[in-house]
Amino acid sequence: MHYTFFSSIKPRQKYKSPLTFMLLVMFVALTSRGNNTDFFLYGDFIHKNNIRSVLFNQKDFELSDPIIRLNSSDRLMLRFDDLDAGYKSYFYTIIHCDAHWEPSELNNFEYIDGFYEDEIRDFRHSINTRASFTHYFMEFPGHNLRPSKSGNYILKVYLNGNPDDVVFTRRFMVLEERVSVGGHVQQANLVRYRDSNQQLTFSINLGNYRISNPYRDMQLVITQNGRWDNAITELEPKSIQGNTLVYDYEDKTLFAGGNEFRRFDIRSLRYPSERVNDINSSRRHWDVFLRADPVRSFHRYVTDDDINGRFMVETHDARDDQLESDYAWVHFHLPMREPLEDGFVYVMGQLTDWHFTEENKMNYNYGERAYEISLLLKQGYYNYMYAILTNENEVADIQMTEGNHSLTENDYSIFVYHREPGDLYDRLVGIGHLNSAINR
Repeated sequence: MHYTFFSSIKPRQKYKSPLTFMLLVMFVALTSRGNNTDFFLYGDFIHKNNIRSVLFNQKDFELSDPIIRLNSSDRLMLRFDDLDAGYKSYFYTIIHCDAHWEPSELNNFEYIDGFYEDEIRDFRHSINTRASFTHYFMEFPGHNLRPSKSGNYILKVYLNGNPDDVVFTRRFMVLEERVSVGGHVQQANLVRYRDSNQQLTFSINLGNYRISNPYRDMQLVITQNGRWDNAITELEPKSIQGNTLVYDYEDKTLFAGGNEFRRFDIRSLRYPSERVNDINSSRRHWDVFLRADPVRSFHRYVTDDDINGRFMVETHDARDDQLESDYAWVHFHLPMREPLEDGFVYVMGQLTDWHFTEENKMNYNYGERAYEISLLLKQGYYNYMYAILTNENEVADIQMTEGNHSLTENDYSIFVYHREPGDLYDRLVGIGHLNSAINR
């Protein structure tokens, strides 16, 4: 039995916010996975347990976002591993979405140049690893399929040419550069948020690009470090000065500062690194035990280098990072005197696709008086945090586990969408990238 395209969800406008709608879709889909039901979701989701280490980024830049310019020579690189090994026939297509990652009203022939699907033809088998896998990869766009409109897209990968047998999905964006975005990040002006929150002040220069009514025809989405649960949406200009839209709010562009990401390095499985307590091996797999992670909510802020929640696949034990990097069960340990009465603790970061599901929900060990979880991860360098999510909240809270500091180094992205009355889709006409450390 297959359900696709939000089969049991009502239209978004019936919900109080786009985030409510997105989280409801995630809940319905993920709670139904145990019933052998395949749901198609518009976001970064893995639907098959044998699929690991999905990376989708700009070619030759592993830590980049999957963004290309319209009608350019820009290329993205998709990589993933199939732990079933052997060979499978994987196909893909793309789906155009609006600014809130819901399907747009365009038909596929209106946003696809070429064929409506193509096959992933490149693959290699793992070399000298205890966990056997097949590594698949491709460059996008290819000769057979490319996007013809700007905006948000979903790359959908499926088996044997059957679009209902979804393997995983990944977001990407196509930009037509029409406007420019500039600004800075600072400590919050409001006294009660000054030590914990960061405030974005920015402007959009329209230049010669015409937008009849910015309050009606534009939409903004602001993300922090690639997270979507705490994205800011539905933000209007505070003022318009000639061709410049000004956003200098004190309260509407605030983000909790968070903390520098925790990290661990398993690029070598021959010896423990700084954050690794022990490494055990058997004929079939590796076990990596991380050092106990202290709760940091009352610690003073300490500057530290991180990669803002991302991960890199890499090995120091062999030559080929993709084919000779092995898999290991990584064991996380977060001491707490007692379990939470309201809420669950999750491992958060790109390593878990920034989602909060059963796969990355931690269990409380009463004997150890700690939250624990084990994740199967490929050799590399990883960032992560511990986050708490309750049934009442849409946004994961890290105050209790990590603390919030206005001095934390964070990356912010501002996405500018435009839709004239009568148009069927949201154009992505500008992107601004800000970093909180630049103007300190």
